Amino acid sequence: MFGTAEMRAVFADDALVARYIEAERALARAQARCGAIPARAATAIDEAGRNLVVDFDRLRRETEIVGYPILPLVHQLSEAAGEAGGFVHWGATTQDIMDTANVLQLRAALDLVERDLATLATNLAGLAAKYRDTPMAGRTHLQQALPITFGYKAAIWLSGIERHQERLRQLRPRVLVGEFSGAAGTLASVGAGGLEMQRLFCEELGLGQPAITWHVARDGLAEAVSLLGLITGSLAKIATDVMLMMATEFGEVSEPFVPGRGASSTMPQKRNPISSELILAAAKAVRQHVATMLDGMIHDFERATGPWHLEWIALPESFLLTASALANANFMLGGLVVHEQRMRANLDLTGGLIVAEAVMMAAAPRLGRQHAHDVVYGACRQAIEHGGRLADILAGIPEVVEALGSREEIERCCDPANYLGLAGEMIDRVLGKSSAAARSAA
Repeated sequence: MFGTAEMRAVFADDALVARYIEAERALARAQARCGAIPARAATAIDEAGRNLVVDFDRLRRETEIVGYPILPLVHQLSEAAGEAGGFVHWGATTQDIMDTANVLQLRAALDLVERDLATLATNLAGLAAKYRDTPMAGRTHLQQALPITFGYKAAIWLSGIERHQERLRQLRPRVLVGEFSGAAGTLASVGAGGLEMQRLFCEELGLGQPAITWHVARDGLAEAVSLLGLITGSLAKIATDVMLMMATEFGEVSEPFVPGRGASSTMPQKRNPISSELILAAAKAVRQHVATMLDGMIHDFERATGPWHLEWIALPESFLLTASALANANFMLGGLVVHEQRMRANLDLTGGLIVAEAVMMAAAPRLGRQHAHDVVYGACRQAIEHGGRLADILAGIPEVVEALGSREEIERCCDPANYLGLAGEMIDRVLGKSSAAARSAA
């Protein structure tokens, strides 16, 4: 329920160990390129790493003793490399390999998130365009406030997703950098050519070269998880709206129907908003991991005594939860059923009270804003306490009829579809920006 097969494959144990080996192989190739180790040794290490069948039982046993997996893995890789084994992990420290492997995972995971965000943006753009002019009640403090359109609501959802797409693009160069710096981060183990060796190592892996060691500067990984917190926060907002709109008393939308999905074990009529519920739960869990990653930034001196380990939990779980939330959001929004007639019926529930502001603003030029407010307020109180349509009550007030010019004008002002403000223009602006961004990405 809380993950996808693709994202789980990125963070699986065997995939992580494969990333460790990938980093060790790249290091050997880079060191051969700059003459730090013999080319023949690098070729042997690269070949051994490519064909290594890891003894995971041994790796587990030794890792439990050492506390980290790299030294036990280096033992196996060195043995497989034969005479060249003495050049494995040359000048590196455990955290160099683990950090770099995590960045390789992060790159693959961000690719999946970016793809799913693009699908989500397409789904939301479709809803915004299709329902651009479909009026519904806008609500503040859970009360009907003013008319909006469903397309306007979808375009607001879309605008947040587009900002997340921009944030993801911007963080890549800050976060996708390699790590090869040695025990205290000074590259003392490899000497004068260390920075060139580091550059070649990062180049081998397609990663950026850091300006300085980031063993204890964890803002990059914290930023990545913070972005996931923002993404899932936006998804949870959408899910909350959908769940409320699915309530029987609202009945304005429904999640896609799949036989048995969201069913109750005892109430045959139930169709629960299960996708939205899963999104909300995932978002709540990711937020806790954001706090964990921020706490984990507080490292002591040049190598931490525990905060680093927090990332081993928070990073993969955050991406799994985010993948789940995105998958559920795309399923739900890709097949969302919109009940336009129910939206209109709910809009008319108050007998025109939802557009009281429209009447007030139309009468204000003749009556003055405050007096117009007081007159319409009195009419609203009468409608609330004694029932009746607001338009009929206003038609019985001579100064309102005079201010608006006719009974027909009162009826026009009291039609919610005529008081949508600039919702349509705003939707068009968002959709125009979305189309331009899609063309640019292509």
